[in-house]
Amino acid sequence: MNSMRVEHHPILGDLNNQKEIKIYFDGHQYMAREGDTIASALLASGIRTLRLHEDKATPRGIYCNIGHCFECRVRVNGKNTVRACLTPVENEMHIESGTPASSLKGGTL
Repeated sequence: MNSMRVEHHPILGDLNNQKEIKIYFDGHQYMAREGDTIASALLASGIRTLRLHEDKATPRGIYCNIGHCFECRVRVNGKNTVRACLTPVENEMHIESGTPASSLKGGTL
């Protein structure tokens, strides 16, 4: 798959010099760069759906990208309700998409 990553930015300059790190989303490995948020790293990898709506099971992803709406919430290293748009990636980070509440046992995301 072709990267959706911005490589050259008119203000930030050349972004190719950032160190690459590994992250895992729903068990699949992706490459991210230090300084990425979870949302930007996954979007650069072509991932647009971060979770499913609790009632309708419709796809949800990045909406406001400033931490206000909570549409991008995911589970990170076992911790629920992490906002992907605000959380920086870390090497070997394990991220899980949210699932509909009806399929969760004893909790919600």
